This record gives sequence, structure tokens and C-alpha cells, in this order.
Amino acid sequence: MPEFQKELNAKDMSCPAPVMKTKKMLRDMVEGDVLHVVATDPASIEDMNILLESCGDTLIDSSDSHGEYHFYIKKS
Repeated sequence: MPEFQKELNAKDMSCPAPVMKTKKMLRDMVEGDVLHVVATDPASIEDMNILLESCGDTLIDSSDSHGEYHFYIKKS
């Protein structure tokens, strides 16, 4: 698990809430910081990829653990 500076608990949120909250948090972060997002909506996997392609931030790690999706995103 990578080190992170901020964390977003997006459990039990439906699309598009997890990705919209992720976008908002990333906007307020400093380049190089890492955001850890935890979501339970399976659509968040594809949504995060789309978000990161559009904003240029980097997914440095992700995992699926018992229905929880963990994303570690580095602010570019």
C-alpha cells in the first residue's frame, strides 16, 4: 500500500458521486501528493480510469478487496 496524504471514503456512494468527489479533492491537492480513494460501486473502476485520462493525474496502485475498490492517485 503506497503512502498517501489524503483519503476519500466513497463507500456506499453511487455513480457519479465517487468520481466527482475524487475530482474535487484532487483539484485542491499539491503536485506529488497521493489520494487514497475507497469505493464500493463497481462502476468506479471504469469511472476512475476515465477521470484520470481527462485530468492527467496518475493511478499508482489499485486493488479490489471484498467489494471495496482502493485507488491510489498521484496528483500531477
